Amino acid sequence: MAASGRGLRKAVAASPFPAWRRAHTEAGGGLKPEYDAVVIGAGHNGLVAAAYLQRLGVNTAVFERRHVIGGAAVTEEIIPGFKFSRASYLLSLLRPQIYTDLELKKHGLRLHLRNPYSFTPMLEEGAGSKVPRSLLLGTDMAENQKQIAQFSRKDAQVFPRYEEFMHRLALAIDPLLDAAPVDMAAFQRGSLLQRMRSFSTLKPLLKAGRILGAQLPRYYEVLTAPITKVLDQWFESEPLKATLATDAVIGAMTSPHTPGSGYVLLHHVMGGLEGMQGAWGYVQGGMGALSDAIASSATTHGASIFTEKTVAKVQVNSEGCVQGVVLEDGTEVRSKVVLSNTSPQITFLKLTPQEWLPEEFLERISQLDTRSPVTKINVAVDRLPSFLAAPNAPRGQPLPHHQCSIHLNCEDTLLLHQAFEDAMDGLPSHRPIIELCIPSSLDPTLAPSGCHVVSLFTQYTPYTLAGGKAWDEQERDAYADRVFDCIEVYAPGFKDSVVGRDILTPPDLERIFGLPGGNIFHCAMSLDQLYFARPVPLHSGYRCPLQGLYLCGSGAHPGGGVMGAAGRNAAHVAFRDLKSM
Repeated sequence: MAASGRGLRKAVAASPFPAWRRAHTEAGGGLKPEYDAVVIGAGHNGLVAAAYLQRLGVNTAVFERRHVIGGAAVTEEIIPGFKFSRASYLLSLLRPQIYTDLELKKHGLRLHLRNPYSFTPMLEEGAGSKVPRSLLLGTDMAENQKQIAQFSRKDAQVFPRYEEFMHRLALAIDPLLDAAPVDMAAFQRGSLLQRMRSFSTLKPLLKAGRILGAQLPRYYEVLTAPITKVLDQWFESEPLKATLATDAVIGAMTSPHTPGSGYVLLHHVMGGLEGMQGAWGYVQGGMGALSDAIASSATTHGASIFTEKTVAKVQVNSEGCVQGVVLEDGTEVRSKVVLSNTSPQITFLKLTPQEWLPEEFLERISQLDTRSPVTKINVAVDRLPSFLAAPNAPRGQPLPHHQCSIHLNCEDTLLLHQAFEDAMDGLPSHRPIIELCIPSSLDPTLAPSGCHVVSLFTQYTPYTLAGGKAWDEQERDAYADRVFDCIEVYAPGFKDSVVGRDILTPPDLERIFGLPGGNIFHCAMSLDQLYFARPVPLHSGYRCPLQGLYLCGSGAHPGGGVMGAAGRNAAHVAFRDLKSM
């Protein structure tokens, strides 16, 4: 290993004390018996909700069951000296106004933008002494076209038009993210005043329609068709189509041939950072540093955040209104409203007294599609991987492709579909899709000198294996070994560089982070579980059948990803309701 034990010890000692913890300690915020609002779960959406409520003058407390805040946006030192973004690992979708409103830069958030951002190496066996080809994409369109032309001149010419087409669709979707969905219940059953107010929720839809204009039917196809159909209409080269298709299936138990997979692709291309449309980046210090910055913003304004405080139950008074929560140790905390950052399943099937919820609603919640294909593997290595298609520099310093999302087993959309079919048979994919990221290539604070942290986002792995068999240590290790064998083919020597690894199958992601079925979106981002059908039809948005209870996590509109929109939107809805109480 390149780093000495002394170097490892130094790296551990250098870990900063989170800013939010300092702010909270200085405020001396002990647990009080009553708050205006309680937030269940200190995931990034819950923290965003708390920060907005507190800034609006609503005295807010957040209760987190784990020892660390952030939910899936967390940094953990699993292997001494190596700091991992243990679950979520990239930033792009965070809403710009959250970045600005909460003054996250002032609270310590630092970003490393990636350019180039995508690298797909080929194997090309039988190429003799030739270096295999690869596809490297970034913000320079002329360079992108040169890269694509290796595989198809026609595709290189078409690519700018495809990018503009997708950009326009993302632009149309954008206003829908920052507002509650159309309130169908108010339209149908509300008072005259409620119906008049609900007309304002139509504005984002009308704006989206104006942007798309006469091209609306083509864009409708993108949202509803299999992504293979959409990409086949634009391109002919498989390396380009497969690279783009990975964003349509990532985190989803779907094939590129599944209708509606186009929306998942859009969900991963509609972000941006620091004014750069579509940009993705690494958070300095790992994703937990983002959660720390949001928490620091919240506590600076007076919010209280408590870790290792598990909420056991939402309390309801005799009139059927929320009146607070009960913690696992029996402590009762009263509040006017409760916002739940946990999944819809945990919120409504475990924490809320069932007698206060409609039977049909509970049945719908229990039927949500939470299937997940993801196994996340965090790896500590003592040197950078050297790919056959892009060998390392003599001194081993990071090269442009090392900062990218590196797509392995992604040369052909057929490979993606075959990997999906394995999981449908209850088997971990024989040749899994691998998105490999090396955040330490841009942020050296994450690992000892000369070493790196590697994030492997892999799929497809079923929650339950064939024959009803559960994942055990042997199965975990066997799957991780298979993933490492695949990487070894592209980058010989990778396995010898491994110092340690952390394997998180779907059941592990559920147990540790509260992700139902291991689903990173809380429930699938399929067309039947989006917008005014998220989490379920007629109960979309953030309000729940129980007065005073709100859903503010990824199971609410607009869904998953480190976006913060659900937390912000839910906070504003709850605040409006509080004003009218």
